[in-house]
Amino acid sequence: MKQDLFQLHDATVRRAGRTILQVDDLTLAEGESLAILGPNGSGKSTFVNLLTRDVLPLYREEPPVRFRGKANATLAEIKAQVGFVSSSMQLQISVHLPCVEIVEGGLFGSLGRPMRVSVTEAQHAQALATMEALGIVDLAERDVMTLSTGQARRVLIARALVHEPSVLVFDEPCTGLDPEGMYYVRRTMSRIASSGRAVLLVTHYPEDIVPEIGRVMLLKDGRIMADGPKDETLTDQKLSDLFAVPIAVNLSNGTYGISFC
Repeated sequence: MKQDLFQLHDATVRRAGRTILQVDDLTLAEGESLAILGPNGSGKSTFVNLLTRDVLPLYREEPPVRFRGKANATLAEIKAQVGFVSSSMQLQISVHLPCVEIVEGGLFGSLGRPMRVSVTEAQHAQALATMEALGIVDLAERDVMTLSTGQARRVLIARALVHEPSVLVFDEPCTGLDPEGMYYVRRTMSRIASSGRAVLLVTHYPEDIVPEIGRVMLLKDGRIMADGPKDETLTDQKLSDLFAVPIAVNLSNGTYGISFC
């Protein structure tokens, strides 16, 4: 039986006196992948930040969030086990650096090698091996500012993977990508999920939910509308209710898509 990775009970997040997220009960098992689907402002990013302790819930005598059964896991403990990739992170890259240095930064929680920190031969080799596993080692010495958006996104995935986390969080990973970039990012998500690592995907689009992700949570107005196997959650009626427009769900080769009625 798999150990629980995250447990949430009566977790409430408020901002400016308003509840922006309420999770009554939710458990995510070790190695289990989950897609979080919802419109803008639904609380998706807040939910992820709640798991990673970047956002704290209201105090309860019984702690609302547990990580591997631990009630008061530190931010450092969680960050050591969680890798993070987002389209917004790419906007933070504004200096000319070789891609391998961006990947090495993942060992230190930075974008690139931190100043006054020396990278060992073993750490450099680890970064190259991670890029090799993703099929981008040929980009190692390329200036990250010269890459296509899709190539740069895959470098950020390597950065998130280099410290061998057990969970990879993808926050809107295909935003701004052309079809080639989407293909490679989604293929990478599939490989990570197949390897036994958990993938936590935050997205607006069912097309991003790779076949290896079997569980989908629908989030709207800070509340969980549905949570379960994707053949039960990704239905015409539920997605129409979620996005407040008439939607028809299509399934092809294990991938879900939508059209408008």
